[in-house]
Amino acid sequence: MADTEALVGQLNECAEKQDFEGAFGLVKANKAEFDKKIRAAGIRDALKKTTKDRLLLSFLDGVEFGARPLDESLVRLEKLVYFNSKTPGDAGVLVLSKAWGLGRVRRLDYFYKRITVDFKTKRGHQFTYAAACDMLEPAPDGHILVLREVDPSAFETMLKEKPGDFVKAVLKSYGDMPVTRLEDICVQNGFVKAVNWKKFWDGARAALRQDNLVEIPARRADPIRLKASVEDYGDGWLTAFSHETDPKLILAGVREFVSQGKFKTADDDTRRKVEERLAFAVTAARKVDDALYARLACQVVELGFSNPPAADMRGYLWERKRYVKAAAELPAREVGAMIAFLADTEESKAKLYATIPDFCFTAVADIASRFGAEEACRRAIGGFMKESQAPATLTTLIVGKIEQFGSFEYADVPVDGKKIKVLKSYRLWDELPPVSTILTHAIALGEGRRGGETLKMQNIVRRLFGDKTWLKKMFDLLSPADKALFFERFQASIAWDPSTHHTIVVRMTHIVPDLECHLVKVEKKKEYARVTSFRSFALRKAEYLKLINEDMPANVKRIEFTKSYGDLSENAEYQYAKDEQRALMQKQTLMQQDLETVNPGDFADATTDEVMPGVTVVVEAKEGTKTYHILGEWDNDVEKGILSSKTRLAQNMLGKKTGDQFELPGAEGEVAFGRIVEIRPLPAEIREWMKLPAGMQI
Repeated sequence: MADTEALVGQLNECAEKQDFEGAFGLVKANKAEFDKKIRAAGIRDALKKTTKDRLLLSFLDGVEFGARPLDESLVRLEKLVYFNSKTPGDAGVLVLSKAWGLGRVRRLDYFYKRITVDFKTKRGHQFTYAAACDMLEPAPDGHILVLREVDPSAFETMLKEKPGDFVKAVLKSYGDMPVTRLEDICVQNGFVKAVNWKKFWDGARAALRQDNLVEIPARRADPIRLKASVEDYGDGWLTAFSHETDPKLILAGVREFVSQGKFKTADDDTRRKVEERLAFAVTAARKVDDALYARLACQVVELGFSNPPAADMRGYLWERKRYVKAAAELPAREVGAMIAFLADTEESKAKLYATIPDFCFTAVADIASRFGAEEACRRAIGGFMKESQAPATLTTLIVGKIEQFGSFEYADVPVDGKKIKVLKSYRLWDELPPVSTILTHAIALGEGRRGGETLKMQNIVRRLFGDKTWLKKMFDLLSPADKALFFERFQASIAWDPSTHHTIVVRMTHIVPDLECHLVKVEKKKEYARVTSFRSFALRKAEYLKLINEDMPANVKRIEFTKSYGDLSENAEYQYAKDEQRALMQKQTLMQQDLETVNPGDFADATTDEVMPGVTVVVEAKEGTKTYHILGEWDNDVEKGILSSKTRLAQNMLGKKTGDQFELPGAEGEVAFGRIVEIRPLPAEIREWMKLPAGMQI
């Protein structure tokens, strides 16, 4: 009690001297003792006696002594006091907001208890005291945004001339982060333009790789780490490393140790401890992370350790094809190391070849490059390419790097004073099918909707087909007859994007003018009037009337009511109501346009010559026979088989005749097709469904 009485006496002395800073410092230094003996309201009242400054008094009321833990109230009070301080030149202090970035405090209002801050993108933004304490932080002197504000020339110099140091400054400001997050911060804050990011990062990465304080991870998803000091790899490091239990950190530590050249000069005891930790990490990663297991196994073999035995680690990866999953999750530059680790015998290589269809693209490319000179590898690749449906990864690799799969001889031919490289002769591996067959696989890969790894391959192939240089190279490999077949096969492909398909067809005729005689005249797709049933039109109109007569007036009332909650800039309910108003107005505009352009009808003029709105269609697919009733734009009833004419399935059928094929939209994967079996008039129950519901008007 004596201590508390002494502290209270010191507070009273501060009150007599009007020393707020001294009293505040005393409370902060002895907050535990004050918290035990004195109520929060008493502490607030004691501090109030130390000042007559209205702003400080408003701070004391604004930090909610008693409603919050004392420690939290003191932190908030310290923030408010900081916000009121000045910098040289009598300017407001700099603050940081996660939402707005760097700002400068412009004014504090003790009457309304508000703080006004100027941000780069929003000047004069107001915060309540509570919001300011929650959303604003004092801006550290070394923060990258502060540097740009106070010393723009130094900022620009570091950005342009020392990109590595610039990235380190960003990491110090925002903490460790992956490359993707680093890019977002640099682009969003205007440090680097999005189009210049790759060039900037290439320069920064080259510098950072030479910096012992920076750890760049193997995977893009892992964070770039900024270390506090350079590791000396002495006894302290070895002791800490010997007790490390995280497999990822063990691997990172070993790799850093090796990259610094310390392993070459390490004594036997150090090597033994490194081997023991790696063995521990391999065991810890087992059945937990196959990719990490593979990385650890490769590291064990690379360093020449025998524990765990290489045969055991290979055996684990071979089980259940764990190596396939590992390859898909490994960084691209580490896939090759795993392939080399597994391919220790001819039997092992044969296993890898047999798994080519299951492997990711990086693994397939490594196998083809590493073992392409071996007959067994060529035989396996050739066998897959001769199948009716070749692996997407292998097809993409071959069409993209076809010179890798044969011998090609070029000659320099003078054209208009320049030498142009022209194909003189070539010969693909004997095990591969003709180029025309490979290109047929590529066309099929470019069709329809794909998913996962296959989608990536499809995108690559589509870009290749859009590349005039690549197309010319492919045509150079074909005989005149095969050129025509390739051209006709591509023309017949119905699952490519129509505009892209047309562009590529025209480009092909420019490369090989003789192909124009093989052009198939494409009839323009018939356009149908915008129509829907009387039922659907009436329901849509009723929805529109409810929108303008009930929903929008109710929203206006909510806006007026929420205005009473206080300052609109800090009024969340008001902002929500305004957002709702914008959405309702947009919906009203779209619905009004639709009601003006779509007409109600009964499809009396529909015929069964072809699929059109107002007919019943019987289709045959892999799953069996189905019947659809194709009606207007707003008509839909799954249970009755009613299909809107605007659905993708209906669009694919419109204009088709009995016996025609069409693409079936479905889940991601291979393209499926259906066939029109019969086109019939609408049955009576569907025509009854289309009628105007009782009691409704148009």
